[in-house]
Amino acid sequence: MRSLFLGAAVLLAIALPLQGAMMSNWKDPPVVARAGDQAAQGIITYGLPDDWANYGESLQQFCAFHKFPTCKHTDTDMSSNEEITRFDAEKNKPVAVFSDIGIAFGPVAEARAVLPPYLPPNAKYLPAGWKAKTGGWVATFVGVPSIIVNTDVVKNPPKTWDDLLKPEYKGLIGVSDPATSGTGGATFIAWAFAHGGNENNLQPGVDFARKILSNLAGPSGNDATLEKGEIPIQVRYDFLGIAAANSLKQKGVNVSVFIPSGSIYAPGAIMVNKYNVRQMDLAKLYLDWVLSDQGQLLFAKFGARPARYVLGNLKLPADARANWQSDAEYANVKAVKDWSKVDPATIADVWKNKVRNQ
Repeated sequence: MRSLFLGAAVLLAIALPLQGAMMSNWKDPPVVARAGDQAAQGIITYGLPDDWANYGESLQQFCAFHKFPTCKHTDTDMSSNEEITRFDAEKNKPVAVFSDIGIAFGPVAEARAVLPPYLPPNAKYLPAGWKAKTGGWVATFVGVPSIIVNTDVVKNPPKTWDDLLKPEYKGLIGVSDPATSGTGGATFIAWAFAHGGNENNLQPGVDFARKILSNLAGPSGNDATLEKGEIPIQVRYDFLGIAAANSLKQKGVNVSVFIPSGSIYAPGAIMVNKYNVRQMDLAKLYLDWVLSDQGQLLFAKFGARPARYVLGNLKLPADARANWQSDAEYANVKAVKDWSKVDPATIADVWKNKVRNQ
């Protein structure tokens, strides 16, 4: 028995320095050659599909820039909260390299201790609340909760939040769940802002949400249900609406994107899985890439406003902004003062108990 205890003690004595060394390695700059070998193992992500904010092209350009021979990306779609939970649950056998999250979930990931102590060099351009305090996640681009409409199905499209309350839209509207989704949470905050509240005063959003519940279709919707007219009105980020409109136009389907007055700028973010040490260099190098001039430009081409552009430290050529909605449509879009003060758990609690009365 004593030998068993001694064995355990020896293993613990070995493990602790190794863990410290692992975290130390996370702090080191990435090695490109090793990152290429790690990319050859496959780039697995959660909640970061190719058609989300141009991540597919971003990853391909990233691999091409660094001359990686292999760049196979596989994604499993899930909410921000699910991604964090999976990182933690799979700590002994990590799968994903990194994930896209709503910015409000950054502090949640920090609290769950699933992030490594690494920040890319260009994180210096991001203010507090737009990056992790000690490393592991950074804001990447900005989206605005918007109204996306299949105008072949809905001849009189809603253009404002209050328009969505009209009886003619009953059962036609898709909204992401604010209790679990970064998009849903941002939408709920936008409703609060539009009706006199803010991120610290959600009651106006609660009052509006109670009214809109009866008009919701149930599922949040996607490009397929938008195209078929099954959920012809969807509340999604503007850049996704722009992409859907461009894609479906080629199929003869007309889609319009409306930026409601009082909506908000909601930064997206990318977080790295600290447990996936076998692809550590790949993760760090891609974190560097998304905040580089090249990486930010690829978000812009898709229709998303890059984080560094919004913050005033990146200039974009006119052709990079060709897919954007006009600046005039964003004149009444609001900014959350400090995203680090936005608690997804509070939003979930308010949604469940004050809106849905569950």
